Amino acid sequence: MEQAVTHWVEHVALPGRRIVDARRLTGGYSNENTALTTDDGHRYVLRRYLRHNKCALEAALADRLKGTAPVPEVVAADPTGDSVGEPLLLSTFVAGLPVGEILAAGDDAELGRDVGATLARIGTIAFEAPGFFADGLRPDGSEPTVGLDQFVERCLREGNAAGHLTAAEQDALLRYAAGAAADLAAVKGSRQLVHSDYNPKNLLAARSATGRWRVAAVLDWEFAFSSTPLVDVGNMLRDPRPPAFLDGFLSGFRDAGGDLPPGWRRISQAADLFALADFLTRPVEHRYFRRSIDRIRDLVGAQAGTNVRRDRM
Repeated sequence: MEQAVTHWVEHVALPGRRIVDARRLTGGYSNENTALTTDDGHRYVLRRYLRHNKCALEAALADRLKGTAPVPEVVAADPTGDSVGEPLLLSTFVAGLPVGEILAAGDDAELGRDVGATLARIGTIAFEAPGFFADGLRPDGSEPTVGLDQFVERCLREGNAAGHLTAAEQDALLRYAAGAAADLAAVKGSRQLVHSDYNPKNLLAARSATGRWRVAAVLDWEFAFSSTPLVDVGNMLRDPRPPAFLDGFLSGFRDAGGDLPPGWRRISQAADLFALADFLTRPVEHRYFRRSIDRIRDLVGAQAGTNVRRDRM
């Protein structure tokens, strides 16, 4: 790390301690995360913001979520970047494995239940209005669930879908978005905390005293906003999941107080289309661009199959 950043950690965030090891963590399209070990044996994660400064938001959410959902404790933060010329966030290191790695080794219904229950608890945090956080944890009052069809049209026009989605596929996507926009009317006005990237890569789990996996930390809150938890349900259901884990996730969410209203699957899928369409504006070499293309093909293909079945009735 640069000398100025090291100085901030050792003299401002952790005065009197010295960094003895620094190791870059995987991931980090929007942010860079480095695991630090100090001379007293404690471990931390230093977060640097590569594109958008969400340091103040993440620090505020970590404080708001205490006692509600497991998040790393913030030790120090410099949201304005006054100390070294860039925003920095230092949190405690949480031991655990990404849920995606655990599921790669086998299905786990109990882990799914805890992941679902954790999401339900996140949704107990409510705000005065829906919207995106513009000033601390104050939503801007905009409605995140409206305008899906216009948003998809803009992403197709301004993004990199040409050459990857055929004209027919793009037309089918626009038709799907127009119909899905109506489904979202059912959740307009929702004002619960949404993680907006709630999936196995952003969840750490550790063994409990009984030997079962439990959620140890929910990571990466930079995309959070105020709306409906069905956004996060749609994110979790975007990719195929092991069946027992998925069943556990849905039952754990419901049993912990999460609401799955009539048509919840269509609504959550519609809400997730905002993120899928946004990925079309990323560079084609971005790891999620190709996945968004494949998922969009699945969506419009399934919709076409539904329409065929309806025509035959």
